[in-house]
Amino acid sequence: MTILIFKLLGGIGMFLMGMVLLSDGIKSFAGDALRTALLRFTGSPFKAFISGALITAIVQSSSATTVAVIGFVSAGLLTFPQSIGVVIGASFGTTSTGWIVSVLGLKVSIGFYALPLVGIGAFIKLLSRGRWKSFGLTLAGFGLIFLGIETLQDGMQGLSDFFNLAELPSTGVFNHIVIIVIGIAMTVVMQSSSAAIATILTALHTASINFEQAAYLVIGAAIGTTVTGVLASIGSEVSTKRTALSHVFFNVITGIIALTILPVFLWLIGWVQINMKLEPGATSLAAFHTFFIAVGVMVFLPFVNEFSLWIERLLPNKGPELTRHLNATVLNVPAVALESTRRSLSEIAYQMFNIIRGRLSCSVNYMSSFYLTELEHALERTQQFLAKIPPVTEDLPLSNFRLAQLHAIDHLMRLRTYLNLPSVLDKAVFFGNLQKEIALCCEILEISGKGLLGRITSDWIEILEKKSLELSEMQKLGRLAVLRQTAVGDIEPGMALNILDTMRWFNRVGYHAWRICNYLSGWENEEPFMSKKTDTNRKFDE
Repeated sequence: MTILIFKLLGGIGMFLMGMVLLSDGIKSFAGDALRTALLRFTGSPFKAFISGALITAIVQSSSATTVAVIGFVSAGLLTFPQSIGVVIGASFGTTSTGWIVSVLGLKVSIGFYALPLVGIGAFIKLLSRGRWKSFGLTLAGFGLIFLGIETLQDGMQGLSDFFNLAELPSTGVFNHIVIIVIGIAMTVVMQSSSAAIATILTALHTASINFEQAAYLVIGAAIGTTVTGVLASIGSEVSTKRTALSHVFFNVITGIIALTILPVFLWLIGWVQINMKLEPGATSLAAFHTFFIAVGVMVFLPFVNEFSLWIERLLPNKGPELTRHLNATVLNVPAVALESTRRSLSEIAYQMFNIIRGRLSCSVNYMSSFYLTELEHALERTQQFLAKIPPVTEDLPLSNFRLAQLHAIDHLMRLRTYLNLPSVLDKAVFFGNLQKEIALCCEILEISGKGLLGRITSDWIEILEKKSLELSEMQKLGRLAVLRQTAVGDIEPGMALNILDTMRWFNRVGYHAWRICNYLSGWENEEPFMSKKTDTNRKFDE
């Protein structure tokens, strides 16, 4: 009996370790490609579903996909309806594990032939460099999966001599609930629905359980896989909790649907076995798993937008709006975490631009929604979050992205001191004829705000640079004109100083707005900053 228990534990352990190595290896080997693919192909709910299903099938972990999506939603990279599509796709994609186990792992005894894969993968990991180290992990993980299945199969065959669960009653509501709870517990303990499914398939293959019991266990495993997402959402932002809750609702309701029409499923599987020569046992169970998840997809996918609105009403956003993208769960993924801070800084800058523009146009009521203290707290929290992101010295684009945000924070802190208009603005405008400066400054702020929100064409940074330089030239020419007028007595010296200070205020606001947008506009290039040829001409004593 001890040998059997050791085989079972060892088989499950090798399968789990193989899944971890395979998942981590593929994600590391692919680099940023998986993240980019997930974000690029999520325009519509259907595309999001396909993206989630394919990536989950590749990395063999719906939990990894779900946790990643939670981070993307929190960072603002995905909308909530898109995340629901990806989560539904992840649930469907995880059914691929059942087919791999039933078609390859159980039908063909490849455990012996998988041993060289583990050895070769280990040597590649130890001797190679760069991304090929991750490829070695992937190869070793793939081999461990099949070694684990074979060990698990040996253990299950021996276990059936001591405990034959197939002889236990499988009828009645109470027994069904007990079996489903066991399936949930298996997934929670193993922290992997794939490992639970593999164990269930192996038990069915060795006749340790019958098909109906296995079907209820699979339903329980599908529900249990939501636990990882729920744990990841504890203490996090509302967007994270919404995604986790949508995952729970989808899997639970899909499980209820499967329970309700399970007799139809069983009849259909039996019919397919007879008429389409589908093999009974593990292959039929894999087909059952795929089929009832597909039914859930067909029920939910057409109503993703309505479902997302319902979840949003169920969990309204009550936290600080400006820092809603900052979620500690994405700190271990620097690319996503940096995008989170960029979006928060962009929204803080947008509000600052609108406050100044509103005050210049006498829109005094604008301050009712966004107080200066809220902006200061948001800027401080974003700066603290940025400091917690792990260093990315080996990744030049990400390092530059981080450096750009530090520059942006510096300019935002300087711009914060200009949120209050000069006290003599009205007199300075009247005596100095500064209407053009006001109009140009407001135009720069408007372009800056719209550009950060993606509402302007791709060349908006160049437009900002030209207009900022135009405002600088206005100050230079205006300064000479004011000094001449003061020299001939047309303007009093005190008023002249007020006019010059106001001109300088306009120039600096326009300059900081341009530089903030420049540093927050993106990081596609290794050097995300504008050239310094024009920047050196405008140094301020601040």
